[in-house]
Amino acid sequence: MKVEIWSDVMCPFCYIGKRKFENALAQFPHKDDIEVEWKSFQLDPTIVTDPSKTVHEFLSERKGISPERAKEMNDYVTNIAKQVGLEYKFDQAVVANSFDAHRFSHLAKKHGFQNEAEEKLFKAYFTEGKNTADVETLVKIGIEIGLDENRIRQTLAGNEFVQDVEHDIYEARQIGVNGVPFFVIDDKYAVSGAQESPTFLGALNQAWEEHKPEKVMLANDSEDGAFCTPETC
Repeated sequence: MKVEIWSDVMCPFCYIGKRKFENALAQFPHKDDIEVEWKSFQLDPTIVTDPSKTVHEFLSERKGISPERAKEMNDYVTNIAKQVGLEYKFDQAVVANSFDAHRFSHLAKKHGFQNEAEEKLFKAYFTEGKNTADVETLVKIGIEIGLDENRIRQTLAGNEFVQDVEHDIYEARQIGVNGVPFFVIDDKYAVSGAQESPTFLGALNQAWEEHKPEKVMLANDSEDGAFCTPETC
């Protein structure tokens, strides 16, 4: 059974959602039969990579709020991340366009290392203060997970996987994905956001049991959830 996850490298709740989903998957009796596929999504395609700008400054400009308020918001997310064992260091994070990181993820998928690539990309951005748009950063990550260095450099120097990234983003629009993380389980159930692990586990169990659903369930912050079609999710 396949689980597709739309996310962006620079999305803090995507990393948190990844951990919560993994915690649920660890409890799922059929976890060895689950295939996870990461899908590209860009929260802001217009971002210009700028190592001189802090994430606090970027958020301040983007939201039209004070740098102090932006830091408060990032501190709040940092505390949420701690609850699932993640250490966010926004003071060190590098503002970077994620398009090449998504291309790198598709390269990793082709060679069977996509989940490892996503984990290291998130860690590089949120914990290690690395520029995830930098070729050398991506090369190092790729070598660490088992990719060939020349293959990585060849990919990033050209336009390979550009269409794959664009197709993922187009597909997201078609099914009504407006924010990430967004999980689609076996083309049957959709979980929007970094929900709690029991929500993911419930969706996994129900998708496993059903074979011909005609609707998609959107798990939200309410206790009962709500049914919706892909167009209205």
